[in-house]
Amino acid sequence: MFVRALIVVLVALNLGVAAWWLSRPEAAEAPPPVSTRGGVELELLPATTDAPRSAPALATAKPGHTPEQPAAPAAAAPAAPAPLACLRLGPFPDRAAAEVARAGLGTLLREAVLDEEAGAATGYRVLLPPAPDRAQAQATARRIAAAGFEDFIVLSKGEEANAIALGAYRNRDTAERRIASLRAAGFPAELRAQGGGASRWWLQGATGDPAQVRSTFPAARDIDCATIPGAALR
Repeated sequence: MFVRALIVVLVALNLGVAAWWLSRPEAAEAPPPVSTRGGVELELLPATTDAPRSAPALATAKPGHTPEQPAAPAAAAPAAPAPLACLRLGPFPDRAAAEVARAGLGTLLREAVLDEEAGAATGYRVLLPPAPDRAQAQATARRIAAAGFEDFIVLSKGEEANAIALGAYRNRDTAERRIASLRAAGFPAELRAQGGGASRWWLQGATGDPAQVRSTFPAARDIDCATIPGAALR
């Protein structure tokens, strides 16, 4: 009788345990661990068969990190300026024509200067410039005679009145030797050409585009830049 009661109690206990096991609620899934240091949640990318993307496209941003910018292309070096060529243009029949040519070329011809070429002379005169009055001219004539010079005369008419003529020569070298001896003695003698033709004028300067200048002045000649008076070329 005792054994039967014990068996009944055990069966009841087993039935109660089975009922509790079947009726218990399902356990909740544990949440993923979260960092207390901040940041962004990582996301897994799905696998793909496409070609791999470039490194900047696959990179994941990190807190406090700025992606590197591609280096800017190096600036192209400035082109070296074209070397200057110096030219001589002309001849022009008068100064006005040379001025017109200079104005027409403008900045194409730098350091542009005019150069006058006197016409060929048939003779040369040596004289002292006119004195303020006749008395001073006569006094200078006496000093010239005392210095041992001959063949001179005090002029009395025209624009050269009170000047002292010291000789006329067909050869320029002879006239220049006469002038040198007078200046050595302290007399400011000057050379005057006689019977010369009309002067010719030239235009000379530097340019970075000689072909353009020659398109207007085909007869332009190359010259040494150092021969241009007063030019400061680099």
